Amino acid sequence: MAAHASVPVTSRRTDRRTAHRPGTAALAVPVVLGVAYGIWAAAIQRNAGSSGVLTGGQIVLGVVSGVVLIALGLGLLRVQSALPREIRAAAYATVFGCAMGFLYSLSDHSVLRSSGIGAIWGGAMLLVSFYVFYTHEQ
Repeated sequence: MAAHASVPVTSRRTDRRTAHRPGTAALAVPVVLGVAYGIWAAAIQRNAGSSGVLTGGQIVLGVVSGVVLIALGLGLLRVQSALPREIRAAAYATVFGCAMGFLYSLSDHSVLRSSGIGAIWGGAMLLVSFYVFYTHEQ
């Protein structure tokens, strides 16, 4: 029995597999941001010390914080299409707010003040990302 001309030839499995695959540029953004974040964290920790000499602990801090941010960014990039715009904006805001609060805490400020700075930056990111997701949704 012949199929109608309007029936798609591709299977659902192929469509599902290729529908959520991000491009190379989209994968490069979390990696570049993670590398810059790790360098920034190590530089803040280096300037916080009195000697100003680069140590192994500062390198480990930069590498670990950069790798964690890359993992969070790639994980969020992978699941973002399944999330509604409100939850997606809140996820981006949480990652950004925590990252900024951690960087602020590296410069020897209190936990309460670092949490406040992270919450302020997270709130700003929530507003901006919700606006972007709302205006670009089909």
